[in-house]
This record gives sequence, C-alpha cells and structure tokens, in this order.
Amino acid sequence: MKNMRTLQKRIAYQLQQGSLDAEVTGITCDSRKVQPQNVFVCIRGNRMDGHVYAEEAVERGAAVLVAERELEGIPEKVTVLVVKDSREALAQLSCAWEDDPAQHLVTIGVTGTKGKTTTAYMIYEILRKAGIRAGLIGTIETRIGEKSIPSENTTPEPVVLQKLFSEMMREGCTHVVMEVSSQAEKQHRCDGITFDYGVFTNIGNDHIGAGEHASFAEYLSCKKKLLRTCRTGIVNRDDKRFPEIIRQSTCRLVTFGCREKADFMAADAALDQAPGVLGVSYRVQGAADFPVRVDLPGLFSVSNSLAAIAVCAQMGIPEKAMQEALSAVRVRGRCEAVPVYPEMTLLIDYAHNAMSLESLLKTLRKYHPKRLICLFGCGGNRARDRRFQMGEVSGRLADLTVITSDNPRDEEPQAILDDIRTGIGKTEGAFVEIADRKEAIRYVIENRQPGDLVVLAGKGHETYQIRKGKRYEMDERVLIREILEESKGNV
Repeated sequence: MKNMRTLQKRIAYQLQQGSLDAEVTGITCDSRKVQPQNVFVCIRGNRMDGHVYAEEAVERGAAVLVAERELEGIPEKVTVLVVKDSREALAQLSCAWEDDPAQHLVTIGVTGTKGKTTTAYMIYEILRKAGIRAGLIGTIETRIGEKSIPSENTTPEPVVLQKLFSEMMREGCTHVVMEVSSQAEKQHRCDGITFDYGVFTNIGNDHIGAGEHASFAEYLSCKKKLLRTCRTGIVNRDDKRFPEIIRQSTCRLVTFGCREKADFMAADAALDQAPGVLGVSYRVQGAADFPVRVDLPGLFSVSNSLAAIAVCAQMGIPEKAMQEALSAVRVRGRCEAVPVYPEMTLLIDYAHNAMSLESLLKTLRKYHPKRLICLFGCGGNRARDRRFQMGEVSGRLADLTVITSDNPRDEEPQAILDDIRTGIGKTEGAFVEIADRKEAIRYVIENRQPGDLVVLAGKGHETYQIRKGKRYEMDERVLIREILEESKGNV
C-alpha cells in the first residue's frame, strides 16, 4: 500500500475532491480489474471512454479516480484528480508505483516500421552470449530469465510494463531490450522512461488508418519520439527519410548503413545458401572491423544485424560475442526456416502488408529459386485496400501464389479471398485458391518441385486463427508436422 501523495509528484493535476493522503493498493485503467483502494485512471479510447465507468470503479472499491474532466456523482470520500492527459498520468503513476525500475536497468528501445522484432532478438542474443542477464519485451513474447510470456501488445500498457521491469530486476536482469511501437508512443506507454539506447531501424508507410495513425506525418512523429527520450540513438543512415528522422532528436547519434557513409558500415555483403537455410555474410567496417554471418536472408538482415552491432558496441560487448550470437540467432516467424524435404526450402514469415511482402519476395527472389511460391491470406476487419495491394504484389513477384485464409475475424473468408484475387488479377501471376490454410500448405508440399522456395506469409509467430469472435489454435509448424506425418508413404 502506498500514499497517493507519494505517487502524484510527477503529474500536473487539479484536485476536484478528496485528499492526497488516500492510501492505495494499486493502479489500473480497466474498471473490471479494480480492487479495493485502487487508483482507477479513466482512459479515453477509440471505442470506449473510461470516464463512463468511473462510478462502476467506485462501486468496486476505487479510492482515487484520475480523469480528464470533472466527474459528477462521485462520493466525497473518493479522491478525484483532473489531468490534461490520462494516458500520460497513467504512465507516470505506474513508474512511481514500481519505484522507477527502468532507472536501475540498461534500457534498449527498438522502433521502426520493419525489423523491430528481429533487431531486438539480435541484441538480446548478443547480450546473453556476452554473459549478461537480460530481459526481452516485444511482439512475440516477454522473456525474463528462462520464463517466456506470450505478448498481447508489442509494447505493454504502462502498469504491465513497469511490473515487468520490476520482475526483471528481482530475477537479476541488468539489461532489457524492448520493442517500442508507434501506438505505444502515441498512447504514452513509455512516458517516464529515459532509454539508454534507442534504435531506429527504418520508416515506411504503414499503420495509417482508422484506429491507428491519422497520417504518415503523425506516424513518423510518434516514431521519432524515441530519439527525444533516449541518451544514445542508433539510426539507419540508408533510410531516405534520415534527415526527417533525426530532426528534433535530442540524443547523441550513432549511424549504421549499407549504402551511405555511416559509423558502422557493411562491406562485401553476399547472399549465402545452404540446404533449407538462407543467409547473408558481410564485413563490418568503420567503428569496428570484423566478419559477420547471419542465417537469416536478405539485405534487411544485414541492416538489422548492423543495428544490433552498433548498439552493442556502445556497451563494449566483445566482437566474438556478436559474431557467435548473430550466426546462431533465430526469430520465430521472421524468415523462420522449417525443415521439410531436402529439395525445397520453406519459410514462415510475418509479412502481413504490401510493403513487407514486397520486401520479402524481392529478397527471396535474389536467391534464384526454381519457383518462388507465396502462400498468404489477409485479416478480416482491417483495411480492405491491403488485400488488393498484397494480391498485386504476390502476383507480380511470385511464380505461384496460393491464396488462403488468415484471421477472417467477423468477415466471410471467401469475401477476403475474392478481394485478394482481384489484386492478383491486375498481374499475369499464376495462383490457386484454397481457403483452408492447412490444405493450402499441404498443396505446396505435395506439389513441390526441386529448387522450390516457399514462404508462408502473414501468420509468423501467431499460433491461432480468429473466426467469428472465437480464437482457435492453429500453429503452422504443427500443421506442417501433421501434413508430413499424414503424407508418409503417399508422397
């Protein structure tokens, strides 16, 4: 239990009623989770307004309410603080509740349109190889010691985030690597944290639309916030918007790149290929000088690993630890190679929009497969244009497209497939349509040809499918194993 007077020091507010001497037992912004003597923060969201649930929170025992406007009908014994922005207040109160655990950790934040997850894993694995006990927070999972917790958001809400930091400290972690999404910055989830290092991988047109960002300018502005809340920024010099990215930054800057002159540069980059595995090799030059091999495909793997090297070099990590970690790093659902048959290479990747799919297919095409086969679907209740765009990209770049289902959510799967087919129709690309994802995967395996390179796009690390409001278990790795077992003696 803590006194509200000790928690409120970092927020600006007006006291509508009650006393700052209120004793509180925790903080939440979910009225359903309010416990006796909690602080309930009223958050105004896209679909719901937490202010509507203030009275319900009081009925559940809330001792303090934090709101963006004065509240009516609240019992006098309940303290009410009125703030300009409830999300900012939630983040600062969460930091104070956990006694600012991030101040006792070396914090590395990673943002960007593409490559956040892979870069974060690379940094994390390098730290581990160097004997450093580190935590990881990202799109796929949170790792604390040997424990893995599946993620709900790329960057957790402030209450959860600060609790994770505290748990990492208790488990002996000294460093934490975390993905910082644009939505997290927009919603102030990381407020109160000054990152020791902020990594900016790249910027592209994404996450713009209803419920996300109103414009590219807003999206970029949210991404750039990391470079005003970190001590050292690690930025991609190759990005065409580099001048915009670093404008208004307040940190020390370190750059990496493959084309433009940067502090950490890649020379002699080459594509490497072994049975079932695609990789890259290059030599780091500039502020460091040593060879690197990564068993993840494409020049974006060079860029991601360069970013990891640049930040780890600032921490004095030995070159050998970087080399060994990068040669062994694997990221679930990010160009993840799955062994199938020797004559084909099969990858699982999270590419779920036109930009990421185009980048992926162009990269894979450079390995000169006999056939490049792309299997994908599109999520329901999302921007419809994405379906046309992804269909057109795959039809143009793949030798064969297999249209299938992703997360149809509340839409009819066939309607989504029809839209994708419309996009493919703008090209001369060959395609087949198999709505059932397992049967679609079975098709590409059973109809394989020597030299095929197959990518299952869109699901990545996800192990479920959402249909009509229900979540069903569906892991592509499991589906592949089942197909191989069922095919024994028949293929």
